[in-house]
Amino acid sequence: MVKPTRRAVFIFAAGIPPALLLAIVAPALWSLPVLYAAAVVAAMIADGLSALWPRSLAVRVTLPDRLYIGDSGSFGGVLNSGRHRRAVGFEILPEQTGYLDPPLLARMLVEPGRDAAFAIPLVPRRRGKVKVELLWLRWLGPWRLVELSSRLAVGRSIDVIPNVRGVQSAALQFFSSEAIHGVKVQRERGQGTEFEALREYTPGLDSRFIDWKHSARHRKLLCREFDTERNHQIVMAFDTGYLMREPVDGLARLDHAINAGLLLTWISLRGGDLVGIYGFDAAVRSFLLPVRGMPSFGRIQQAVAALDYHAEETNFTLGLAELGARLRRRALVVLFTDFVDTTTAELLLESVQRVASKHVVIFVTLRDTALQRIIDAPPDSYEDVAKAVVAHDLQRDRAVVLERLERLGIHCLDVPPAGLSAGLINRYLLIKRRGLI
Repeated sequence: MVKPTRRAVFIFAAGIPPALLLAIVAPALWSLPVLYAAAVVAAMIADGLSALWPRSLAVRVTLPDRLYIGDSGSFGGVLNSGRHRRAVGFEILPEQTGYLDPPLLARMLVEPGRDAAFAIPLVPRRRGKVKVELLWLRWLGPWRLVELSSRLAVGRSIDVIPNVRGVQSAALQFFSSEAIHGVKVQRERGQGTEFEALREYTPGLDSRFIDWKHSARHRKLLCREFDTERNHQIVMAFDTGYLMREPVDGLARLDHAINAGLLLTWISLRGGDLVGIYGFDAAVRSFLLPVRGMPSFGRIQQAVAALDYHAEETNFTLGLAELGARLRRRALVVLFTDFVDTTTAELLLESVQRVASKHVVIFVTLRDTALQRIIDAPPDSYEDVAKAVVAHDLQRDRAVVLERLERLGIHCLDVPPAGLSAGLINRYLLIKRRGLI
């Protein structure tokens, strides 16, 4: 496709006022404006003929096989101008569909006879599939009077999956096989039932674990130490209702939960526990029985990747009752969910209490950083004051519900997205160390 540039249109239009003036003052010189217009058109034709033609352009594109939610990928390629003797500046823009950030316009200069590589970032915001349909290229003639464009059919789909790039690197910090760079490896010890060793009593240790029989034999106080228990059932329960579709810090609440859940899954499997997956909203969407061993991590990853976004309101009574019926033995249930206010949380409280009567429950919610920013912002108008009051009321209602849950013996975790993974792992390790499961 070839069309005149703004520069060419301006040059052509600049001859119209003098042409009108000559038509009034000197009608006999009517041929001069015609010659001017013909000269501009001839210059545009010459510029187009000397420009790089699309048939001489060679383009190779490369797309990733998958993208990780919340992480950026790259759509790259290589341009070559063939036998064209001049350097050509290109503007490149992909045409894409799906939940992606708007594409960025890439600019590059292609030297004659040389390959030039380009890379355009792709940032997905939801799991599923995204598609790159076309690649548009635009360049100018040597005199910048004409603009040429070409489009390349791409038609490639890319899978967007949960982000597991940081899972192994973060989880391996808990499972070092040897001490390096001053990091000391130690065994996890807790208040379980698996006896580990005897150690001399020191102030601060729990007197309930003093072994009086061995203390009398050795004539000094000795305490029993226990290994943290293994072989527990851990169930990641994901609320997939409409509240979990809302974005927090550029990512849906459900995707924040899945990323943190996968990290906890990796650590739990490495620690010898069994991990299962449960997804629900108005109906049960997914259930994977707890499985053991690191080879099962890929299966769990596929199960959470299949959790879709739903617009229905979550039925906690049905969802948690069904979960309780499917669990045959005591388990640690990590419930990723959200609520609006104290009124809508009543059924949630009753349902979670029934599950907590037989299992250990970690109630995980994401704190909305936007509300805190509204509260902390200096008020410049009455509207700002009203927004701050509403945001404060929402946070107060949230605190009331979490306090009621904690009084029921439920472990609550309400943190910003940046601290979700670390907070969840610390709470899991604390529960294991105390032998609560």
